[in-house]
Amino acid sequence: MADPNFSWIYIIIFLAIPLARIIPRILAKKGIGKNFSRPLPQSEFQSGFDENRLNVQERASMESSKPQSKNDLVLDVLNRGSKTFENIQKNTGLDSSELDSVLEDLEKNGLLKVVHKQGLLGPKTELYPTDKGFRKYSS
Repeated sequence: MADPNFSWIYIIIFLAIPLARIIPRILAKKGIGKNFSRPLPQSEFQSGFDENRLNVQERASMESSKPQSKNDLVLDVLNRGSKTFENIQKNTGLDSSELDSVLEDLEKNGLLKVVHKQGLLGPKTELYPTDKGFRKYSS
């Protein structure tokens, strides 16, 4: 009697099942068709992170009673580790022209050092506080 050929089982196990899991994810990322993943309720996303997150201006006003200038606010963000213009702008809430003038002022006073680097996607500019800037921030 002829031995039946069960090689189609290997196709199902090794190709069809993984593809059935991968294809909906790819389609969902590109926004094609229905969203195959189940939507999570908003309560799962609202951990304590959003509630405890304060921007730098609120934190700075809570830490010290004296009002901070924009230069001090930007210096605070720089000393906390933000290196790029976009991160500083996001953390301070200043518009780009205002932030640009503040950064130029800090650089002119020797509180800020601008470093140009070559990254994988092209040149990038990083901003670092100098020793003088760190001393002014910590005092």
